Order: sequence, then structure tokens, then C-alpha cells
Amino acid sequence: MKVKDLRDLLGEHAFFQGFDRPALELMAGCAANEHFEAGALDAREGDAADKFYIIRHGQVSIEIPVPARGRLIVQTLHEGDVFDWSWIVPPYRWAFDARADTLVRMVSLDARCLRQKMDSNHELGYHLFERFVHVMASRIKAARLQLLDLYGPAS
Repeated sequence: MKVKDLRDLLGEHAFFQGFDRPALELMAGCAANEHFEAGALDAREGDAADKFYIIRHGQVSIEIPVPARGRLIVQTLHEGDVFDWSWIVPPYRWAFDARADTLVRMVSLDARCLRQKMDSNHELGYHLFERFVHVMASRIKAARLQLLDLYGPAS
């Protein structure tokens, strides 16, 4: 079994398609492998968003607290999905909670490290922002649909 380095893992992921080898090496310098046990909270709304993740294995629920109703799952993420975008937008605070539904293995990218590299390499920054706009739009759409279902008129 061949062990892949982080640059190769990033380069094989759809989110990073189109980045050249030097850009992948820059980003891989901010990357690490991580895992979370089922039930572990990976992120809490309002906390510092110090990483973003590429899910390699498992399932993560993106949630928001709903007063008097508990937690509302906005979106369920699986292998290949990217979360979260909060690290790239000041004030760099998680916009949602995230919880591992199963054992989850991910590649994390350190936000401070990556923001520094984006500041010195504006082309890298532009391409990351361009990709994260799609992630943001997906989360907002999912949250809107769940809220419409929760608070919409009864049928």
C-alpha cells in the first residue's frame, strides 16, 4: 500500500483541481491529517475558525441551534466534501456548529498559515476565494431550505 503525502492528497481532490504543483506544495505546508470520533464536536458557532477541512472518510453534520427546538441539521457532509468557509472571512469565527456523526478522517488546513501564504501570493488567494464562494453559497442555500421547512407554513 502506497502512503500518499499531503500534496498528493490535495492534488487529487476536486476542490484543488487546477492548482499547479508549487501552489499545492504551499498549501500542503499548512495541512495535517486529523480524525474525530463519532459525536465529537469539530467546530462551534462563534469560536475561532482556525482550520478548514477536507473529509476523507466519514460523515459530519453542519448544525445550528434553534431555540426551544434543539439542533437543526443544515447539511450532512461526506467523503470528498469541504468544510468550512469561516476561516477565510473576517472575523474568522465559525458560522455553524459541526459534529462528527461517525469516525471522521480529514485533512485539515491551518487557517493562519494559509492566510499568510495568500497574503504573499495573491494568485493563490484569488483562486481559494473563488472556490470558497461556492462552498459558502451551498451552506447558505442548505440553511435557507432547512429553515423554510422548519418555519414555513404548515401544509
